Amino acid sequence: MMWMYGTENWFPWMLIFPFIFLMCLAALLVWMLRGGGPMCGGHRTYPKEDSARDILDRRYARGEINQEEYQRMRKEIQ
Repeated sequence: MMWMYGTENWFPWMLIFPFIFLMCLAALLVWMLRGGGPMCGGHRTYPKEDSARDILDRRYARGEINQEEYQRMRKEIQ
């Protein structure tokens, strides 16, 4: 039993364990705030900003603009 030998044997562990616990708790909090990993929906990825050409291609594919408008705008972009 540890109590038989006095406090000098377990006293350092009394200081180390709370420190380890707090560091693990802080790491968990940071991990959760940064995205939470796969259990919480995966890492956050922010969508890249679309280029003008991507937007123009999408508008043409959806039929919002006709071929003449598409060709004219594409030349203006380049």
